[in-house]
Amino acid sequence: MEIKHIDNGKNGKFFIEIDQKEEAEMTYKYIDDNTIDIDHTEVKEALKGQGMGYKLIDEAVSFMRKNNLKAAPTCSYAKAILEKKKDEYQDVIK
Repeated sequence: MEIKHIDNGKNGKFFIEIDQKEEAEMTYKYIDDNTIDIDHTEVKEALKGQGMGYKLIDEAVSFMRKNNLKAAPTCSYAKAILEKKKDEYQDVIK
């Protein structure tokens, strides 16, 4: 399963498509040049319980590391995952 990513310099999203329909997504917006706000995470019923939310966060963390970005999430799910894995993700948490 491939996680796709789009970014227009102001906001972006990581998402998973099945049969050309988005079944999971995590959206973000840039707060400044070095910080993104992960503002929404959603996994549709077809993919629930398969760890897709974690995979979206992991992909976002890889993107942040490659681009020297930090996360200041307002999405409660993203905030909880980053806190839960803070030892692993501390370098990207603002």
